[in-house]
Amino acid sequence: MTTMPFSARLRAGRARKDRDRGQVAMEYLGFLPLLLLVAMGALQLGLAAYAANQAGTAARAGARTAASYDAHGDPRSTARSAVSGWLGDGGFRYAQSGGRDITVTVEVKVPLVVPGLDGWWAKRSATMPRE
Repeated sequence: MTTMPFSARLRAGRARKDRDRGQVAMEYLGFLPLLLLVAMGALQLGLAAYAANQAGTAARAGARTAASYDAHGDPRSTARSAVSGWLGDGGFRYAQSGGRDITVTVEVKVPLVVPGLDGWWAKRSATMPRE
């Protein structure tokens, strides 16, 4: 049985590691599109949650203004100003109903990050008693 000298074994080990390093890089490149898709999906869900939060805030602000006799200003403009500017520029819908209690419904268009999705609308309502 012949044994290789230490220097030859060391060179062979390094060559094997270099080949493995290239293999790992190729596997990572193949996995990268899936990672990007998952990241974009998470970002899309975060934007949807933020839009829903903003729609709820706008609905409460609009209902509070509409229900108060002492309030100054238009309930629609109050609700619109409660939404972040960059979010409301994409789409904003306002509806008001009620007699004794005022119900305001606000819809905010969710910005899209993932291509190919249809436009989502975050819809929230708030009811306030007339003061």
